[in-house]
Amino acid sequence: MLAVTGGKGGTGKTTTTLGLARAVAAGGDDALAVDADWDLPDLGAVAGARRRVEYPGGEEAAAGSPLDAVRAPYDSGPRVLPAPERPRAHDTESLLRRVRRGAPSDARVFLDCPAGAGPDAAAPVRVADGALLVAEPCAAALRDAATAGAMARRLGTPVVGAVVTCATAVPPGVADLLGCPIVARIPRVREPAVESDRLRSACREAVETLATTEDGHGGEGAPVRNR
Repeated sequence: MLAVTGGKGGTGKTTTTLGLARAVAAGGDDALAVDADWDLPDLGAVAGARRRVEYPGGEEAAAGSPLDAVRAPYDSGPRVLPAPERPRAHDTESLLRRVRRGAPSDARVFLDCPAGAGPDAAAPVRVADGALLVAEPCAAALRDAATAGAMARRLGTPVVGAVVTCATAVPPGVADLLGCPIVARIPRVREPAVESDRLRSACREAVETLATTEDGHGGEGAPVRNR
């Protein structure tokens, strides 16, 4: 389970999350993209599904699974779990742990996380096996991403890499600032970004690079597959 996180909103976390899941699915593996940003959910809408869906809750919680709410908006592609219709009826961390337990052991699960380093952002990162930072190549966004990375490490979640978005080039020193390798650079693309060939290419590159991390090379050695 990989938490796609960063210190600033609007940097492309949602697009990156879905792009990575689609790249995994295109390679023939099981992929699940989960909207963990319950206050500002966007993953479902970007994927062509609903922004929020009803999760099993109350008396149904024991018998049901959050994965019962999964949507597959594409004929061949990743499954998508939008944000819950009633977020205050669920505890983020415990629900994501149920998702983790319910997902196939060989699935790659990507969490679209809230921006920042507060409690809402920390909950999905704490559950994940690793964190992937997303940032634009400006000083403020990179500093915020470094803060998010520090938060992940404090929680005991390794930072496996970073994706730099809206970038024609990666500025020197970014990997050192973030404390992790740059696994992909995503150029600025016209909307809808998720359908861009350049995004697909960058996400394929990221998935291939992250696969080496699973074998213990690069990053901080965190697994990306569901564990």
